[in-house]
Amino acid sequence: MDERNATSSRAADAAEAVARSPADAGSAGQPTSQRRTCAFFLGDIMMRKTLARTAIAAAALLWMIPAAEAQTATAPSTTARIVLVHGAFADGSGWRGLYDVLTARGYRVSIVQNPLTSLKEDVDATTRVIERQDGPVILVGHSWGGTVITAAGVHPKVKALVYISALAPDAGETTAQQYEGFPPASEFVIDKQSDGYGFIDLQRFKAGFAADTNDADAAFLRDSQVPINMSVFGTRLTQAAWRTRPSWAVIAKQDKAFGAGMLMHMAKRIGAKITEVPGSHAVFMTQPKAIARVIDSAAQDIGSAPSVAKVR
Repeated sequence: MDERNATSSRAADAAEAVARSPADAGSAGQPTSQRRTCAFFLGDIMMRKTLARTAIAAAALLWMIPAAEAQTATAPSTTARIVLVHGAFADGSGWRGLYDVLTARGYRVSIVQNPLTSLKEDVDATTRVIERQDGPVILVGHSWGGTVITAAGVHPKVKALVYISALAPDAGETTAQQYEGFPPASEFVIDKQSDGYGFIDLQRFKAGFAADTNDADAAFLRDSQVPINMSVFGTRLTQAAWRTRPSWAVIAKQDKAFGAGMLMHMAKRIGAKITEVPGSHAVFMTQPKAIARVIDSAAQDIGSAPSVAKVR
């Protein structure tokens, strides 16, 4: 009996020693059961605090990752965004060759589909595309598209203008006035319909519009013409972007859509850097590499050329 009591006493002493851990040092003098309860709750509270801190840190990390990704995705680009604006009797698909060359060089390219119904509606269509760009814009226009970029190019995102055998009226002028004082383009004949819209004469289409394309391409362009409301040529511009933006001009030497000297006169008047190339009015299709070099030059001059761009 005495041996069993001694063993029981030693076990109790050991348990009490365990209970008197450093965490319970401030609980000396309390009953053993209370000290054990305090130790339990203290450990539980500390564990809960640790878990809470871990959860908060994890949540913060998860919040920061998508935020950082979103910031990267939405950060404005310094590489030029190229917006291509077609002219009369054509649509945006004619830019495909130039699109392929430019995108291979690292540019983001967007193509406007002008309704060709009025200057305002063509400018509105162009402005919608400009608004979608997340970097500096180089606005490129062919033929009637030159009038459109002259009006739409005052948008603050537009940093440069490139005219491809294009019209370039001034504020207060009409597009029709640009033809005054120059010989008529005898091979570029427009058939005006009863509703006021015009098509290029079918028999003279290749000679007047696409002399440097093959017969199949010329036939397709002829038969897929987009008519233009002829009244657009009488609309006065209220502003001219080339007065506040640097300009470049590509002039096709064999362009039969304009009288001799007309394209050169407009390009010099706006102070454009001029490049002459062989080609017809369809130069926007037949000389994509030459046009891309001019766009590269514009991008470099405004400090927005892509790092992978190679002039070739």
